[in-house]
Amino acid sequence: MLNTELREIRMEMNQKKVELLAPAGNYDALRGALAAGADAVYLGGNAFGARAYAENFSKEEICRGVRMAHLLGKKIYLTVNTLVREREFENLYDFLQPLYEAGLDGAIIQDMGVFSFIREYFPLLELHVSTQMTVTSVYGARLLAKEGAKRVVPARELSLKELAEMKKDGKIEVEAFVHGAMCYCYSGQCLFSSILGGRSGNRGRCAQPCRLPYGVNHGKEGYPLSMKDMCTLTILPELIEAGIDSFKIEGRMKKPEYAAGVTAIYRKYIDRFRQNPQEYRVEKEDMDFLQSLYIRTEIQEGYYHRHNGREMITIGSPSYSGSDEKLLEGIRRDYIRTGPGLAVSASAILRKNETARMSLTLGDTTVTVSGDVVQMAKKQPLSKEKIKEQLSKSSHELFDTAFLEVEADPAVFMPVSSLNQLRRDAFFRLEQELLSAFGREGRNARPLSFAQIPKKKETEAEPGRREGAGSKNKRRGILHVLVSTREQLAEALAAGIPRIYLDKMRLTKELSAYLSAHRGECEFFLAFPWIFRRKDADRLEKMISQAEQDIFAGVLIRNVDTLSFLMEKSFKKQIVSDINLYTWNSRAFGFWSRWADEIYLPVELNFHELEEMKERTDGRGGRLSSLIYGRLPMMISANCVRKTTKDCDKEPGYSVLTDRYRKDFPVYTDCDFCYNIIYNSVPLSLHGLFAKKQTPAEVGRLDFTVESGVECANVIRYFQSLSEKYVEPFYRDFTTGHYKRGVE
Repeated sequence: MLNTELREIRMEMNQKKVELLAPAGNYDALRGALAAGADAVYLGGNAFGARAYAENFSKEEICRGVRMAHLLGKKIYLTVNTLVREREFENLYDFLQPLYEAGLDGAIIQDMGVFSFIREYFPLLELHVSTQMTVTSVYGARLLAKEGAKRVVPARELSLKELAEMKKDGKIEVEAFVHGAMCYCYSGQCLFSSILGGRSGNRGRCAQPCRLPYGVNHGKEGYPLSMKDMCTLTILPELIEAGIDSFKIEGRMKKPEYAAGVTAIYRKYIDRFRQNPQEYRVEKEDMDFLQSLYIRTEIQEGYYHRHNGREMITIGSPSYSGSDEKLLEGIRRDYIRTGPGLAVSASAILRKNETARMSLTLGDTTVTVSGDVVQMAKKQPLSKEKIKEQLSKSSHELFDTAFLEVEADPAVFMPVSSLNQLRRDAFFRLEQELLSAFGREGRNARPLSFAQIPKKKETEAEPGRREGAGSKNKRRGILHVLVSTREQLAEALAAGIPRIYLDKMRLTKELSAYLSAHRGECEFFLAFPWIFRRKDADRLEKMISQAEQDIFAGVLIRNVDTLSFLMEKSFKKQIVSDINLYTWNSRAFGFWSRWADEIYLPVELNFHELEEMKERTDGRGGRLSSLIYGRLPMMISANCVRKTTKDCDKEPGYSVLTDRYRKDFPVYTDCDFCYNIIYNSVPLSLHGLFAKKQTPAEVGRLDFTVESGVECANVIRYFQSLSEKYVEPFYRDFTTGHYKRGVE
């Protein structure tokens, strides 16, 4: 079943119970998932979650849900996995504060600014790194663990072997998806919806352009970006044996019947494997059951045993299977309307002239309370049946008195109100005892208002900052260039560009000699890959050795895994973080600038938001830079358009994706690191802002991808001329991105 490497950790990991983590888009889904056997539920509030179009929860509902889950011995995790603007932190505090006091168990985070904010203001809240941070190796997980993360949800594209290695490293808990819809793009590396429609997936408003039809290389239209849904029931034993801590079901946008039904099936098979691993098999009726629950017509097992391939794509149609109403009604009856419940054993003792006592037992927990003094009956004594009737009543959402034993003297009397109070006190005591296991001590130490909290004075340098990081150069109007071909490189050199980034270019002996000959003319930086996985460690180590040569002044990084790898290798040269490391706020800037000398601003913020960023980060080290020309990378995908439509020839190069409006999107196949980059059909161009020196950044970068050498030279000359006077660009097709309006 597993290879030898995975089996080495089987014995240790197989002893620990895996957490079954279910989604909930509303309170019915929460009740249903808990009733169906979820160990934990993740949900979103009415703000700061990556499913803005889900029904979501009010703060009151979340607090109620936390209380219910804790009484059941279960946990609630909150999705705070959007990117947060500077002005939104006060709202974030007000949103989280009552949930924190209520005992919320954890928060799922994408934004490192939010990460540091929660760590400072809500220190007892577990921090789970969202899959949208695109952690793709043990290196990224290791760095985030050092920063205080309790758990990482790695990119869904990782193999079982990679997840097992991450877990074996032992620095952090690992959570992995086992069922539900799949993104074509590495989570967090998608700007498709944002750029085309202004609906940012990083803000929870993805319009799912990957589910639309496209032609490849001007061929027949199909759905080459639409992934089949994941179902891992047949390989569940392998996932358990790999030591994964939490199995996550995708689906906060789906109906309560889906949350409850899918949870029930996975609960059944997790328990089945634990009880009898040798006899594990999946019954056809259960697979049919799953495929009847709002899942696409075709399913696959995810990336656990394959890197990519056409068998993972719904090329013909991305439509869902139909759902059987009889099946759905059965789920509503068994889980949603019934909800979770706790069978409590009770006993009561009523002795004349003594206080009445009532005991409740649930599992290993027993509580006893005393009530009013029991009296002798003057007229009509209480019968045992009447005592049982009153003490068995409960309006509690969860507790059900399964067994009640009454010991009472003859001819005793208590007012019904006293019996009712005795019962209420007993159940209240039981509730408090159960909740004490999720201790909230210290969670109400903060002021109720964000304004009441003493603010730290912003310092000129971030704590833990790498020596030498940063720049004191505050001039605007500096031009840097990123090139991906020799022709573009030659034109950038001829134009006198002071810094050139080399991207997608293999550093041959001939190219190294060429760079050495021009080393005195400009700074050369080596652009590292968009995605770095453990299998690529040797290749990346080679790139680091190349970057440490005298011809290079530093590197451009695009993921936390590369950053961690560089730090472990004690890299000393300059580090520049690219646009996809999402520095949306000054707190995120504070995190990345501890290592990066220069930080590229994200492309989803508008001009005013970027100006605010500049004002709040001045003097804190790390130069702010901005992309001002180039085709934006819309998607970074482990899947391959070329492989989906024909056999892969393992040669890097471009394909073309054509949408229904006949727009062509270049697709670069990186065969060295095995991923696709889908670029926008037109370049971003902020020539107007650059000409007026109104860009918030000191540096403007021109990115060249499919441009010829001549086109590259013309664009460089045009931007250089803007320092003299403004003229309209010679190219007609371009976008100004989000600099005017931003994103939703």
